[in-house]
Amino acid sequence: MKNSFLFAMAMSGMLFFSCNEKKEEKDMAQVETVETTDFDYNVEQFDDIKILRYQIPGWEQLTLKEQKLVYYLTQAGLAGRDIIWDQNYRFNLTIRKALENVYNTYEGDKTTEDWKNFEIYLKRVWFSGGIHHHYSNAKMKPDFSSDYLKQLLTDTNTQLEGEAFDVLFNDKDSKKVNQAKRVDNVAESAVNFYGPNVTNKDVENFYGNKKSPDPKKPLSYGLNSKLVKEDGTLKELVYKSGGLYGSAIDKIVEWLEKAEGVAENQAQGDALGLLIKYYKTGDLQTWDDYNVAWTKATEGNIDYINSFIEVYNDPLGYKGSFETIVQLKDFDMSEKMAVVSENAQWFEDNSPLMEEHKKKNVVGVTYKVVNVAGEAGDSSPSTPIGVNLPNANWIRAAVGSKSVSLGNIIDAYNNAGSTGRLKEFVNDEEELELEEKYGQLADKLHTALHEVIGHASGQLNPGVGETKETLKNYASTLEEGRADLVGLYYLYNPKLQELGLVDDWKKVGMAAYDGYIRNGLMTQLIRLNLGDDVEEAHMRNRQWVSAWVFEKGKADNVIEKITRDGKTYYNINDYDKLHDLFGQLLRETQRIKSEGDYAAVENLVETYGVKVDQDLHKEILERNKQFTAAPYSGFVNPMLVPKMNDDGEIESFSVEQPKDFAEQMLYYSKNYSNLPAMN
Repeated sequence: MKNSFLFAMAMSGMLFFSCNEKKEEKDMAQVETVETTDFDYNVEQFDDIKILRYQIPGWEQLTLKEQKLVYYLTQAGLAGRDIIWDQNYRFNLTIRKALENVYNTYEGDKTTEDWKNFEIYLKRVWFSGGIHHHYSNAKMKPDFSSDYLKQLLTDTNTQLEGEAFDVLFNDKDSKKVNQAKRVDNVAESAVNFYGPNVTNKDVENFYGNKKSPDPKKPLSYGLNSKLVKEDGTLKELVYKSGGLYGSAIDKIVEWLEKAEGVAENQAQGDALGLLIKYYKTGDLQTWDDYNVAWTKATEGNIDYINSFIEVYNDPLGYKGSFETIVQLKDFDMSEKMAVVSENAQWFEDNSPLMEEHKKKNVVGVTYKVVNVAGEAGDSSPSTPIGVNLPNANWIRAAVGSKSVSLGNIIDAYNNAGSTGRLKEFVNDEEELELEEKYGQLADKLHTALHEVIGHASGQLNPGVGETKETLKNYASTLEEGRADLVGLYYLYNPKLQELGLVDDWKKVGMAAYDGYIRNGLMTQLIRLNLGDDVEEAHMRNRQWVSAWVFEKGKADNVIEKITRDGKTYYNINDYDKLHDLFGQLLRETQRIKSEGDYAAVENLVETYGVKVDQDLHKEILERNKQFTAAPYSGFVNPMLVPKMNDDGEIESFSVEQPKDFAEQMLYYSKNYSNLPAMN
């Protein structure tokens, strides 16, 4: 699972987590920081998006063999880049190829507002991996007319017609993922995991009838396939060599086989071999075998994430989106943060959960700070800042999990500059000083606690099905909120100081609480259009957590809503009582998950996490107009360029930075277009 806490906290003052929230990023309300190097982290800004770049600390310390491993793994990820485009929407590749041809070949007037709007729209499409906003899931409408696009297509001899053209301007397929209450979420979602005539009931019945050979080790049915209906019969199109996305998967396999040949050790090589076998066969038992081997392969300086993994883009939580992250170990920070995973059992034993919901033996939670060397698929350009995998509950319980914090991504956010947004939304100088002094540390610790302790904590009651089956469309937001609550509960605890992680646990905790409430109740609303409900899973969880504790603490005035000069602020009056409320809500969310209580999670999310106070939202948007920084950030990737000797063998690499966003996107499309326009 990805941690987008950085994104959430990014709005708080602020870092944010994706557990792939999906994927999250740095909040634009982040306190100002000063660059400590001459490296320029900023690339460009357009619409609501800022493009950054990152460095790869530790690259020069790797051996040539290790550098080859990193290179092969990044190439494997890029080879599958087109997959996420097609998964996001059935016409995305058709549209992208047409728009890129226009961009590359148009020789007309490029000074007009229409052309500038065309360029911005194409960049937004690149950033989101399709025509739906990467975060809100709403279809992005062009700021140019259909007639103008028709003229561009004619002038460049480009074909884009029928539904693929019309959908850019009409109201069809308006939501990539529709999580609304009591609608047919599958039928109303444009995401391409299901055929156009497949319904919620079809999906639930189809996978409900699947029985794993070992009920204690349930297979991830549906993870690597598209479910379609042909002549009234449901069938799966499996992602594999010779199957759906086979041409891209074959390229992935080629690069993974090269990576296997330069593996750092036997365990790492064995895991890569199983991943290759999985791609070739699509067999879900092999997927589980791979995840067990990958989880156990903890030695070495290089690690990676690669395949169909996170299910946030599926309204029912079955289908995995393609993604890759390739990473180098950050030796110094990993050693400092390892203390969190070493004390995982203490955190579990001392949590406010019901005794029957606590794990008696938290095993194999490994936590590292890593530096990203390359990303693709659902992790790029918009990236998480923390990841905890594998997602299968039984593997977590029996074998453990790996948790990583993407250190150089966080550093890039911190050094990319910021705005005065924080000062606009804090209640007073004390809150500002706490954020400036302790906010970044609080964010890093929340990331660690969310990923290492949060997702590893708790257990299902005997006989209760997987969360995606019991909690359905609320599974993702419940799990992310539960992990957030674990982090919040322990951020305000002297144990952190006892472990040497902080110098003043109380002030770190206060800064964390201020930021979370500020973001959950106010600043994340700048990401929504006025009148919209909250739909994205991580935004929902931050709102329902914050709104629940606000309401439950009203009698004791735990959190006070203040209006001053026509502006709204939230002030925490009693951090001890807020800590207790976070504990109560954590206990309840774990009960919901452990018991599979759908009625309770529906009530929790719909009551506190979906609807927005429209007057407050209007106010927040007005207050935010003074700031020019975009609310969303993402990255271009460094280019690893091999240098060859006379025998055609790699003898070294150079690390080169793309000059702008368009250059990298066009390079990727030219060199890694491994799927046809329609699949």
